[in-house]
Amino acid sequence: MDAHYLWLVVLVLAAVAYLTRRRWEPWLAGRGIDVRSIPWRWYLLGYPATVIRMRLTWRQTCLLNDLSISPRGNRGVLGGLVVQGSALRQIPPRLGLPRPTRGGLVVRIGLHAGQTPSPFYRAVDALAHAWAVYGVRVSSPERGYVVLTVTARDPLAGAATEETERAQPPRLLVARVGRLESGGGWLIDFRMVAHWLVVGATRSGKSTWLGALLVALAGQPVALVGIDCKGGLELSPWLPRLSALAINRKQARSLLDALATELDKRMAVCRIAGVRNIWELSDDERPVPLVLVVDEIAELYLSDGSREARDEVTACSVLLLRLAQLGAALGLHLVVAGQRFGAELGPGVTALRAQLSGRIAHRVNDPTTAEMALGDMAPDAVDAAQMITEHEQGVAITTIGGRWLRARSHMVTTDEARAIAAQHADLRPDFPALVSATAEGIEAE
Repeated sequence: MDAHYLWLVVLVLAAVAYLTRRRWEPWLAGRGIDVRSIPWRWYLLGYPATVIRMRLTWRQTCLLNDLSISPRGNRGVLGGLVVQGSALRQIPPRLGLPRPTRGGLVVRIGLHAGQTPSPFYRAVDALAHAWAVYGVRVSSPERGYVVLTVTARDPLAGAATEETERAQPPRLLVARVGRLESGGGWLIDFRMVAHWLVVGATRSGKSTWLGALLVALAGQPVALVGIDCKGGLELSPWLPRLSALAINRKQARSLLDALATELDKRMAVCRIAGVRNIWELSDDERPVPLVLVVDEIAELYLSDGSREARDEVTACSVLLLRLAQLGAALGLHLVVAGQRFGAELGPGVTALRAQLSGRIAHRVNDPTTAEMALGDMAPDAVDAAQMITEHEQGVAITTIGGRWLRARSHMVTTDEARAIAAQHADLRPDFPALVSATAEGIEAE
């Protein structure tokens, strides 16, 4: 059977399965498969219609977007003169058999000899328009081929409020904060990626993401510590669950110094035990993990130019960098958030960014912030981050496993934050040294 018509067989089988679903629905339900969750409308109508559009428009789309090649050169001899022009016959690359997914399809394209994937990266918008789909993603897993991942509709629309997706994974320091465009849960795993940088303009969803993260961590045996130099406005609903909160730069400096001292103590414990990190210690010896949330990093780095302010900024910068360098092995994890993040904040910012391996970029107002957040890890994601609109609150670009994806966080209201913080206040570990540090910061004002 010709592979080009194999999808017709798949369509017929899907239609038969849909029509007879009542007969085998109880059998599948007993094995944990919910038939109602299967996107029948896409498999039976959307997928075949999209495949037909792809077949009908493939040649013309390739011609218009320079995806085709000519078997002949574009130069010739005419009357003793060498002339240049476009060849009359263009051959598009071979379009493979589209494989359906739950929200789109994947198709493999065979390239001609000498052809590169670059034109396909530039033609993604044209392909999406020609096929009437939400988006097209291009990858090249092996030489001679590109893979087009087609998304039929926005997979993140309305995903942030689905209560069924808020079930938290059982592992320590793993937080489910939303949904990925691939359809899976958006998991923040601090054991895998120790430190995170989160950027986003006002009302872009950055605070929503922080709220979803704190909701996920509030019920776990971890210590939550905050630095909010906007007077504590953002993190104040979480006070019952926070082990310490610094609300200005003086307090932040004292708190960071106390955290550095805590790391020195943990380092001594690991050295005496002959281990390289706290996770090699026994459960009885292992200190509680710490997650430090720094909201609006620019407020921590900007100064009025006075010597005292410059000294505070330098001290905070050095301490943050030290915590980032040593924290992963000693159970301290950073989440640094801000509306903007650029080299103009100071020389320590670039060094700190290098330690923040996890990257999340919401809608930003300046390209420099998107470049700082994503440019060194996923250069092609910078443009995608700047294309997020004002109507896509909570949508962000995140780096996962060496690639980038669009994602959307769960919505957490202020009332929900206060209720959850109060509910889990008994899980707050006591760190007298951190509380004393913030108190000393108040006295120093």
